[in-house]
Amino acid sequence: MMKHLAALATVLAGTAGVAAGEGGDILISTLQSGDIDAGLESLQPLVGGGDTEASFAAGVLTLVDGIETFAQAMYRHGLTAPNVGMAGALLGVPLTPPVTANPEPQPLDYEGLRAILEELTNAMDNGRDLLAAAGESGDYVVPVDIMTIRLDLDGDGTADDGETVAAILAGQLGVDPSDIFETAPGDRKTQSKGEEAADAGFVIGFDRADAFWLAGYSQVVAAQAEFLLAHDFEDMFDASFHRLFPQAGLPMQDYSRGRSLGLFDPESDSALADAVAFVHTFNFPVVDADRLRGVHARLKAIVAFSRQNWEAILTETDDEHELVPSPTQTSPVPDVAVTQEVVDAWMETLDSVEAILDGELLVPHWRFAQGFDLKAYFETATRTDAVMIFTGYGALPFLKDGPVADAQAFRQGLEVFGDDFPGFALWFN
Repeated sequence: MMKHLAALATVLAGTAGVAAGEGGDILISTLQSGDIDAGLESLQPLVGGGDTEASFAAGVLTLVDGIETFAQAMYRHGLTAPNVGMAGALLGVPLTPPVTANPEPQPLDYEGLRAILEELTNAMDNGRDLLAAAGESGDYVVPVDIMTIRLDLDGDGTADDGETVAAILAGQLGVDPSDIFETAPGDRKTQSKGEEAADAGFVIGFDRADAFWLAGYSQVVAAQAEFLLAHDFEDMFDASFHRLFPQAGLPMQDYSRGRSLGLFDPESDSALADAVAFVHTFNFPVVDADRLRGVHARLKAIVAFSRQNWEAILTETDDEHELVPSPTQTSPVPDVAVTQEVVDAWMETLDSVEAILDGELLVPHWRFAQGFDLKAYFETATRTDAVMIFTGYGALPFLKDGPVADAQAFRQGLEVFGDDFPGFALWFN
């Protein structure tokens, strides 16, 4: 993996031959300054005039703004990776110190979290609309060094040197991006870790095809938020979300370390109990059926955007730092060529996924010969009880006779992608 990433960065390190128009220039400068409001304001007249490159820039900034706003909300309320204790460690979950990034988090309640998810969904949809318009036409290429993007994650009004993508990766992954990505020339012995991170380059030449790619990913994010919003998940929030927001005033906050069950130690036993509570409360009544149907529509849109993405990719004649290349373009990962066989396998995979979403191909259930009709679930479910669906009783209303998805339905994809399928799915969207 490290070798592939390094090769990818080497190919993308230069920007010769790639030039952006006015809208692209505004996007690049805004991502590097972090002043998203100013960038969007500058783009408005261009978008209003039908400039598709400006629509692309505005769509990207709208998505970034939505993600940044969500991240600021998480910081404001003290989100941290949960401390899973020894029980989690034995199950393969890494141990994480119970320390929040924000030393003075604000209280969070259930309605507050719903409002945060609502705002995130709206931003993803606004960005989707701009990006879909940007994908309809235009011969633009906007070279963006991903590592130099700045995000004001703590909401202090300034995206400083510690809030570039490179610095964030260095902090979150515990590695220096210069160990993975090709860096600019310089004496590393005289550079700080932040300076080294800032040198790491990862340039993508975003074009019309990538507008559809990003639009699809907007719906990946929005579908997850809307799934929660379609349900009443307050019991889960009250019973277990103190593991995510340990100082935000949730009901079980003061009991993260209780008396021992005698299994491990008091802290680990409490973490195990909270994990059980999480699974037990994954039993949500549907409170907005339209939203649940909307999740289904978003999943369908992801497939449609992927098709549009590939339709645009296959008509390209340039070869400018492609995010997802055609068989005639340079793959960003030299060891992983995107051949026509790969494209055909992905198209077959999309066909199978779409058939599952349409209820024409059923999801297998370990307990039944019949299959689970995913479309019927999204259109008619009044409750989502994960345990009961898995064990069988909760699946009964959605069982149907018909072809059930199996390895044959994804035969070509499995043969071509093999164990690398998850990586290709993330890459291709």
